Amino acid sequence: MEPQRPNRPPTIRDVAARAGVALSSVSRALSGHPDVSATMRARVETAARELGYEPDLLAQSLRSGSTRTIGFAMRDISNQLFANVAKHCEQELRRAGYTMILTNSDGDPLTEAANLDVLRRRRIDGLIVSLVSETSERTLTSLRSMDTPIVLLDRDVEGVEASRVLCDHYSGVTEAMNALISAGHRTIAIVTAEDEVRTSRERVRAYSDALASAGLPLDDDLNVRSRLDEESVERTLTPLLARPEPPTAVLVVGIPATVAALRAAKAAGRTPAVDIAIISFDEWPFLEDFTDSIAVISRDPAVMGREAARLMLQQLERGRPSTASVPVRFRANGALAPQNA
Repeated sequence: MEPQRPNRPPTIRDVAARAGVALSSVSRALSGHPDVSATMRARVETAARELGYEPDLLAQSLRSGSTRTIGFAMRDISNQLFANVAKHCEQELRRAGYTMILTNSDGDPLTEAANLDVLRRRRIDGLIVSLVSETSERTLTSLRSMDTPIVLLDRDVEGVEASRVLCDHYSGVTEAMNALISAGHRTIAIVTAEDEVRTSRERVRAYSDALASAGLPLDDDLNVRSRLDEESVERTLTPLLARPEPPTAVLVVGIPATVAALRAAKAAGRTPAVDIAIISFDEWPFLEDFTDSIAVISRDPAVMGREAARLMLQQLERGRPSTASVPVRFRANGALAPQNA
């Protein structure tokens, strides 16, 4: 028989009566309190479901001082790597009883700062963020106004107390550069974003150090800072590949830049893995069709997401920020286009 529901909207007292437990037990069970047994939680949730009871989340947050929500400020939701990071982060937070609120800035620091202000006003319990810029004063002001735990994703910001998930880009790029140099490459280009974020600084630092260790000159024309859309990267690489002594290897960041590198190589009559090596940062589904012609420097988004959630939960519990390191791997795929030394 279908359980009888009250004619009025059910209350927490109705749930307690249906479950045969105290009001305090219902409150703890429905708020995700860790001291509630699995049996008690299931009993209360069954009673609430049978009655059609929906907790008043605002009232709960006012009583407890916690909204059980974590903000995730993303720079570009269309970037599949960070979409996957967010997915795995949300899964871990949900298991711990938290809901994640996602914002997207489309790579604009002003939008990012506004999003941070909105999340702060929503009284989130913590913030996970991959900043567009580590130097934007507007963003930093918003970030420093947060009075909740913060986890920075692959960012390093002075004056902000935060946990950090840092990918080891230096090791990944060093491995790739050493492999290229060992294969005989002497003219190697890198196309990355401006130095206002840690990822670019670490990649360029590894690139420069590897050239210096091999006794090769650093050509500023080959050490390129660019917007990473297709048009900008193709416009940059086309004249480089048309030089009398063009680069024989190119490291590029992201899908648009990788597509631009392939187009520029084709326009110059160059064949990937034959007379030019193209190395893409991060792995993308479309690269599966080019596994024999494009090498990859990659980080694991699942690990990044889980580590971000772990550090957030750790901070919420212990109040102390910490750092996690995520490895960055190089996979040649046989695509290094060996050159004559």
